Amino acid sequence: QVQLVESGGGSVQAGASLRLSCAASGRSFSSRGMAWFRQAPGQERAIVAAIGGSGTSTYYVDSVKGRFTISRDNAKNTMYLQMNALKLEDTAVYYCAARAVSGYSERIGAYAYWGQGTQVTVSS
Repeated sequence: QVQLVESGGGSVQAGASLRLSCAASGRSFSSRGMAWFRQAPGQERAIVAAIGGSGTSTYYVDSVKGRFTISRDNAKNTMYLQMNALKLEDTAVYYCAARAVSGYSERIGAYAYWGQGTQVTVSS
C-alpha cells in the first residue's frame, strides 16, 4: 500500500514560482513511476509531468515545458514539481500519483495510488 501526501500549494500572482512536494509512504518508492496531474474547475484531470523510478526519464505536457521541472529524491521518498513563471491557466488542484512499476505513463488509468491534492491558484 502506498500513501501520498502533497504539500506546497498556495495562491500566487502570475509570474511567481511554487514548489510542490509529494511525500510517499510504503515500500519500493524508487521502483515506482510517478506523476503530477491537475484538475481545473469543470475540466478533467490531466497529466502535467511524469518521472520514472530512477528519475532519469521524464515527461512534460507541452503547456508546461520550460517552466515546470519534475524531480524526485528516492532517499527521502519524495517527488517534487518546481513551477516557475506561473500563468493564470495553471490554476488547478494538483495531484501526485504513483504506479506499481518503474516506468512512467501519461495515462491516468496507469496510476493506482493518488494523493488528496493541493490547490494552486494563480491570479493577475
